[in-house]
Amino acid sequence: MRRKKALNRSELMRTFKYVKEIKENEGKRNRIDFVEEGRRKVFLISDTHFDHANIIKYCKRPFNNVEEMNSVLVDNWNKAVGKQDVVYFLGDMAFGKGSRPASFWLQQLNGEIIYIEGNHEETGKIMVYPSAYDITLKYKGNDFLLLHDPAQKPAYWQGWVIHGHKHNNDLENYPLVSHKNKTINVCAELVNYIPINADDLLLYSHSN
Repeated sequence: MRRKKALNRSELMRTFKYVKEIKENEGKRNRIDFVEEGRRKVFLISDTHFDHANIIKYCKRPFNNVEEMNSVLVDNWNKAVGKQDVVYFLGDMAFGKGSRPASFWLQQLNGEIIYIEGNHEETGKIMVYPSAYDITLKYKGNDFLLLHDPAQKPAYWQGWVIHGHKHNNDLENYPLVSHKNKTINVCAELVNYIPINADDLLLYSHSN
């Protein structure tokens, strides 16, 4: 979270609201369930970091500059995702000084985008599902918890987690798929900078 956002009074009040909801729900976060029955293509990706020049160095991204990165990310997304498809985006769409808000980038990208809150962004006035909720995806009989930071997984969740946040900086613990930890890392670096089809994730999670 940016310092400006962290010090914002409305953010403080929103945090108090979530804490109150959790207390009233016997210590559990409220839950939002998405159900996809296979009638449309489903994709996932996280941490595109549009406009963030330093991410190229930090994560060894194969781009010469931020303009090239932005262009490739948009082109890859729109070649993979059709206008009738759905993308579950797990946070951190744009970042960096002078970066354009997520609302700008959403206008460039295909598909219905279900946006789950990250920790490094200005989302503007768009619909964002907050990390204070348990957000689940039921896909072809499989249940996944969707969140930005895997450290936010509640203790009572024992199933698979699809997350972002870790980039390619801790591949020993957070590779694309960890059967040991039941985690799937869909950060842009791990999915070759292209939203990954949920069918592929099912194959990876079911293989040994």
